[in-house]
Amino acid sequence: MILLKFENVTLSYGNTTVIENFSMELSAGDYLCVVGENGSGKSTFLKGLLGLKPPARGKISLVGLEQREIGYLPQKTDIQKNFPASVNEIVLSGCLNECGFLSFYSKRQKNMAIENMDLLGIRDLKNESFKEISGGQQQRVLLARALCAAKKILILDEPCAGLDPVISKKFYKIIKNININKNIAIVMVSHDIRPALSGANAVIHMQQKPIFFKTVEKYRESFSYKRFLGGV
Repeated sequence: MILLKFENVTLSYGNTTVIENFSMELSAGDYLCVVGENGSGKSTFLKGLLGLKPPARGKISLVGLEQREIGYLPQKTDIQKNFPASVNEIVLSGCLNECGFLSFYSKRQKNMAIENMDLLGIRDLKNESFKEISGGQQQRVLLARALCAAKKILILDEPCAGLDPVISKKFYKIIKNININKNIAIVMVSHDIRPALSGANAVIHMQQKPIFFKTVEKYRESFSYKRFLGGV
């Protein structure tokens, strides 16, 4: 089932075109990896997905879902690292879009937060201060928070930046399990191209004109892939 469509989309800042005449589809269960050099338009593409950047031309359509059903894990900042709240409070805050004018969380939302903490192996940290736990643990907490918002799509912006290779490997495995077991479509931006591609089934390579590869295999055979890895 198709969840989201880009139809001949052009995204611009002022008179500068960043992405031009780009089309793609994202379906339930897809795992899309977005790669490319710095400044190639990856962040602009994510803003289009999140409804934060309307297209200058073309159409971005949500099919069978609402914007609030999309979970988002942004790049971690120093402000996030030192946020003065408990792990439980951080994870539960992912449900805020559902709360509307209500000032409290429902039993279902509290149970969902616990379920996502269990999934990511951080339930024992529930009452810990977020700023006192390790960087890898913090990233799992923020992913659990994003999962509380994600119903059909989860968007991840450099989720393993700053993590060591061992923790990164575990993190990619967790993301793939979420994709398979929860049937949530994944859109992940990453510079860590080889391990990132190991779980993906489709790729967007950002360059002057973005290229959408419907399979990872086709991308690995492409000139774009070989050049990006320095082989051409």
